[in-house]
Amino acid sequence: MFRSSSFHTIDTKGRIIMPVRFRSLIQAGGGNGVMVSRMDNGLVAYPFDEWSRIEKNIMSAPQKDELMRRFIRVFIGSAAECFCDKQDRILIPPPLRHYAGLEKEIVLLGVLTHFEIRSRENWDKESIQQEEDMENGEVGAEIAKLLI
Repeated sequence: MFRSSSFHTIDTKGRIIMPVRFRSLIQAGGGNGVMVSRMDNGLVAYPFDEWSRIEKNIMSAPQKDELMRRFIRVFIGSAAECFCDKQDRILIPPPLRHYAGLEKEIVLLGVLTHFEIRSRENWDKESIQQEEDMENGEVGAEIAKLLI
């Protein structure tokens, strides 16, 4: 499982170094790279076996709904295979870098079955928002149930 977070930089060519703790998970997931797509103003990266499972789920979902068709169009249509090079870096394609606002400082976040790639600025905003959400009694109670 992908866990924890770490702060990195993305170089001018759009390359990100994969943390050691993620590399073995990526290789165990069927290859030497990840599938990257866009979501929630950031990027999501899945090992190939997990991505295959997601595609199967999407293909079996009803596609008559306009919102579902749009999600599939954007999520799958934006996806890119990103392979690790000899220096254990992946190259993020320009359209995905632009979408996520990845310019220099980034955060890699382990989120169990995948990891996310976010700009440091967006991650700091998200962290503040999460603290505010916890002050909402209803949201805080639902989260507390997960931790018991």
